[in-house]
Amino acid sequence: MTTATTTGATVSPTRKGASRARAQLTGDSSIYITIFVALVAVALTLGPIIYLGLGGFRSNGQIAADPTGLPDPWVWQNYWNILTNSTFWRYTLNSLIVAGATTLGVVVFGTMAAYPLARYQFRGREGVFIIFTAGLMFPLTVAIFPLFLLLQDLGLKGMWGLVVPQVAFALPVTVIIMRPFLAALPDELEEAAFMDGLTRVGFFFRMILPLAKPGMVTVGVLAFLGSWNAYLLPLVILTGRDAPKTLPLGVTEFQGQNASDFAGIMAYTFLAMIPALVFFLMMERRIVDGLSGAVKG
Repeated sequence: MTTATTTGATVSPTRKGASRARAQLTGDSSIYITIFVALVAVALTLGPIIYLGLGGFRSNGQIAADPTGLPDPWVWQNYWNILTNSTFWRYTLNSLIVAGATTLGVVVFGTMAAYPLARYQFRGREGVFIIFTAGLMFPLTVAIFPLFLLLQDLGLKGMWGLVVPQVAFALPVTVIIMRPFLAALPDELEEAAFMDGLTRVGFFFRMILPLAKPGMVTVGVLAFLGSWNAYLLPLVILTGRDAPKTLPLGVTEFQGQNASDFAGIMAYTFLAMIPALVFFLMMERRIVDGLSGAVKG
């Protein structure tokens, strides 16, 4: 009886150790698979961008001879021709103005719309919120031509005719992200502010806005990137020879004027992407913090 007990006691830890080793090996292999999948996703994402950037440093003869090769020799003239072109900088300035105005409108009006939906109790509150969320179900392509006719009737043309609908279509996402931020603020803070003599408007500007900066930065970055990369709405709204053009429209115009200059088209497209890429990389951590805060709220 003693021998059997001792044997069982010595064998059992061995089996437990083997099970742990197997589990650890399985866990390590799953980690390697996850890393491999992540690297493949990164390569698929960055591959076209790197290809565009390097393609701008090649000549059309190099691209025709070896489409996937590296620049040999490096041709700087493609980028120089674009950077010294005043039209490129005019389109860039137009995109900055439109994206900046859109971002400001989305942050201000979206936060103001989310504030009562998060802090006040009134009849029909959830119905109003459902209306905002329902806006996510209607893509821009469905309403583009009725929207164009509506803007014509209202007399909104040029860049303002582009900013207003961009703000409107970005409000649903803004309200959905900002509402949890504002609802998570403690009620005691609001009560203390009212006891100190603040009105609801004063509480919004002096307390809500500073505390909701992570969410406001998040929706602002998303609005800026969406406006900068927008193509369909500017294509329809900014019609006419004298109408201002944004940078995505400038890319299309450059492609039409230089259809055979593949290297120049790559350089122009890559330069048009750089501001959005740099802005996103600078604000990437704030976007993650803002979205995580919205989920927690």
